[in-house]
This record gives sequence, structure tokens and C-alpha cells, in this order.
Amino acid sequence: MTEGPSLKPDLGRFGVWTGSPVTPEQAVDIEKLGYGSVWVGASPAANLEFVEPILEKTQNLQVATGIVNIWTAEAGEVAKSYHRIEKAFPGRFLLGVGVGHPEHTQEYTKPYQALVEYLDALDAAKVPTSRMVIAALGPKVLQLSAQRSAGAHPYLTTPVHTGQARELLGPTVFLAPEHKVVLTDDAEAARKIGRETVDFYLGLSNYVNSWKRLGFTDEDLNRPGSDRFIDAVVAYGSPDEIAARLSEHHAAGADHVAIQVLGGSDELLSTLEELAGPLGLTR
Repeated sequence: MTEGPSLKPDLGRFGVWTGSPVTPEQAVDIEKLGYGSVWVGASPAANLEFVEPILEKTQNLQVATGIVNIWTAEAGEVAKSYHRIEKAFPGRFLLGVGVGHPEHTQEYTKPYQALVEYLDALDAAKVPTSRMVIAALGPKVLQLSAQRSAGAHPYLTTPVHTGQARELLGPTVFLAPEHKVVLTDDAEAARKIGRETVDFYLGLSNYVNSWKRLGFTDEDLNRPGSDRFIDAVVAYGSPDEIAARLSEHHAAGADHVAIQVLGGSDELLSTLEELAGPLGLTR
């Protein structure tokens, strides 16, 4: 029995996740290094005006949102932005959506139902499910991502979570976890940088609950986070060691891994360049 054509988005094996949009010039360099995508987080505005300048300067690079927040970006406007981008650059934009965090959203009531209604609105506006992914950690939203989109974009997880997610989703659903990296052999320095980023999430119940399902204890997850926990969510060491850690996601079932470089914007391109060879990327 032969498999039918894959409906999964093709973003390559590795991409780059940043909290704010990369510049078009940085995107050119990222593409030259062999990365397949750039993901933009921090709940970008519904107009998504940063996307076209990046796509214009690059040849095949994909741009994804990681993620548009359903509470702050109205679905109708997001749909208009999607169609605007798709018309100019067919097949090069992936819309990631999610519910954000209850601690930081006043309107955060019945988030699952709100997400379903948001997806209904995108469907009504003819945004294709094959060009959408959903931020998903727990089983219920992972299942929703399989039913209503191309797949899941789990953030701040581990290869163990990736394996569990793949088992739940089955083989045909797109799975693109994010993982943080610090390029240094100094474990204490790496953990310090990692904790500066992870600290915010240690105060968010949806993340804490997800980590507890992975076997981390209250002691692990009390601020500033145990070494065991930080080492699980932040890869550090030599380029070869970091590449091996990131590749564990692929071994566990990921289609694509979005790499978030920590340590400041000055570290972005140099770290990505160091990792490109060990990750097996072609320039």
C-alpha cells in the first residue's frame, strides 16, 4: 500500500524562531544557511505587515507566526492579511494561532471554545486548514490541531513531549516544536541565560501543567527552575551537542524544529551559522 501525497507544510527540517520579526536582510542570511523558515512570536498584530518584506527578499523561505493570539488579533483581519500575503507569495506563509495565557489576558474565559470559534471564523473566511497550525501543549488542543489545521506548534517543550504528541496525532499531522539554544560550553552561563527567558513561563499555569505531565515536580518548577528542568528545555554546549539535542525531536516524530537562539540578537546569525553544518543543512 502506497501513501498518498503529504498535506503537511514543507518548512524543511529546521527553522528559526524569534520573538520579533527578523529583518529582511537577516532572513536572506538565514535562508542562505539552509534554514527553511522563520517563525515570529510575541503575538504579532493582525495586519501581519512584517511578512511581505521578508518574503520579497528571499527565494523559498517560509514565514510562520508562532503565534497570532486569538484575543488580540481579530479573525477577520487576520484572514484578510493571510489572503493578501498568499496572493503575493503563494504557499510561503503559515498561520500559527493560539490562545495565549490566562494570567495575561483579561478576556481569557473558556479558551477552548474561543479557539474553536476563532477557527470557525477563519474557515468562513476561507483560510485553508493546510496553511494553519495551532499552538498546542495538552491532549485536547493537540487533538483539535489535528482536526482543524495542518498540525501543532508546541512551544517550550522537550523531545519526550514531541514523542507523546506524535503518538496522539498519528503520522499524517504536521508537528513543529520550538526549542531554545545557547551556544556555550559553560553550563552555568547557559542556565543563567535560559532562566532569564524561561522565568516568565514558570508563572503560567498552562505551561506548568504541561511540564508536570512530563514528570517535572513542583520543586523542579519553582522559580528559578531546577537544573534538570532548564537542561531539558534549553540546549547548550558545542554545535555538535546542540544539534544532537535538537535532532532528538526528529527522532521522536517532529517534522520540523523551530530553533530559538538565546543570549541577545547579536548571537542570532553567528549561532545559526555554527549550527548549520552539524544540523546537516545545505548552503
